Amino acid sequence: MSDEPPSSNQDKSWLDRLVSSFSSEPKSQEELLDIIREAADKQLLDQEALGIIQGALGVSDLHAREIMIPRAQMVTVNYDESPEEFLPKVIESGHSRFPIIGENGDDVKGILLAKDLLPLILKGHDNFTLESVIRTATIIPESKRLNILLREFRENRYHMALVIDEYGGISGLITIEDILEEIVGEISDETDEDSDDVFIRKVDDNDYIIKALTPIEDFNSYFKTKFSDEEFDTVGGLVMQNFGHLPQRNEMTSLDNFEFRVLYSDNRQIHLLRLTLPEA
Repeated sequence: MSDEPPSSNQDKSWLDRLVSSFSSEPKSQEELLDIIREAADKQLLDQEALGIIQGALGVSDLHAREIMIPRAQMVTVNYDESPEEFLPKVIESGHSRFPIIGENGDDVKGILLAKDLLPLILKGHDNFTLESVIRTATIIPESKRLNILLREFRENRYHMALVIDEYGGISGLITIEDILEEIVGEISDETDEDSDDVFIRKVDDNDYIIKALTPIEDFNSYFKTKFSDEEFDTVGGLVMQNFGHLPQRNEMTSLDNFEFRVLYSDNRQIHLLRLTLPEA
């Protein structure tokens, strides 16, 4: 049996080895990311861990307006609706929280939790009122930074906030799940539709989520564009060529006034893009 001490690399965790790989103290977030990516290339941590670290660092640069669910896509309950009127909407959406509105979309009365409707099953709804189960709504500005909002979600133990614009009107909503998905990627549950074959998803009038594997032919058909598919088959390949390098999360580029922002990429390819259409 050898008397030599075991290799120090065997005794070190991946974090110890990552720290020891720093040749000098990083002076910026980008330098830190470069070191972490190099560590991933050396297999000191896996790609999933790299993606989570990138997501966690990226969240500090994002604001509520950038990931919120737009007002037009919010599922709301009117304050004067009866259970017969709002229950089908609650059941169909599969959501767990709903803004309750009054005379108009800017008149937010509070938040309805789907679980608070369970007593209706046993007691019926002859004497039920939304006022009896309504919860206070949290209101935040569009400029709220996601890292600060995530901390407030955790500290105050709430999961949804209504977002207001500079004029005080409701512009959308955001949940704790939306922020966590920016860090760890999409979180699916049993109520989510199987969207493996959906390459283009509309977010707002001028904004779309695009899978990088979307065939250029399908993209052209959907948006009535004429991008060439002679060199590349997918939108990801087309965007990559325009960047001239493998882009990182949140890098942006334009093609014929179509603005693309990278939502998710690894050290090999782009996975997900956000598309903003040119102004009409």
